[in-house]
Amino acid sequence: MAKRIITISREFGSGGRFIGEEVAKKLGIAYYDKDIIGRIAEQSGFAPEYIQENAELSPKKGLFAYAFSGRDITGKSVEDMVYEAQRKVILEIAEKESCVIIGRNADFILRDRADVLNVFIHGNMPEKVQRICRLYHVTEADAIKMINDTNKRRRANYNFYTEQKWGMAENYTLSLNSSVLGYDMCQKIIMDCVK
Repeated sequence: MAKRIITISREFGSGGRFIGEEVAKKLGIAYYDKDIIGRIAEQSGFAPEYIQENAELSPKKGLFAYAFSGRDITGKSVEDMVYEAQRKVILEIAEKESCVIIGRNADFILRDRADVLNVFIHGNMPEKVQRICRLYHVTEADAIKMINDTNKRRRANYNFYTEQKWGMAENYTLSLNSSVLGYDMCQKIIMDCVK
C-alpha cells in the first residue's frame, strides 16, 4: 500500500474515534488522536492541558467571542498560535508516514495532498445518546447536552479556521452514518477506499 493519510472528523458520540483507531490497527499504520497534544504543546509552548481543551474546540463562549478574543501585537490570539502549532505538527506527520488522524481540522490542513482520504462520521441522536450514556455514565439529558455542546464547539472551531462548514459532505471524501452502517461496515468502507 502506498502512503495514505486518513483524516476522521466526527460528531461527538458517533464512534468516529473508535472507528479510526480500529482502521489504523487493521491497516498497521500510525494513529494520532490525543497523543498529538504533547507535540502541539512543544511547538506552541502552551501546557498540554490547555492544548487538550482548546486545540480542537472553540471556547465555550461561542464563535463571536472566539473571533474577537484577545490578540497580541501581531494580531494573533492564543487560539491562533495553538492552531498554527497544530497545523505544523499535522503537516509534519503527513510527510512522515501513513496514518489516521482524528479531528483537529486535519482534513482542511491536508486538503492539497493527493494521498489523503477525508472521512466524516456522523450518527443518529438516539444511538449517540446511548453511547455517551454508556461511556461516561451520565443521564440521557446530560448526554444530549454533552453532544450538543461538543459539536457546537467543534463546529465553531472548524468554521472559524477553515472558512468552510463543519459536517458538510462536500468537504469530505466519505460521509458515513455509523448508526445506519455500524462500526464494522464503516471500517470496511474506509479500508476499501485506501487499498
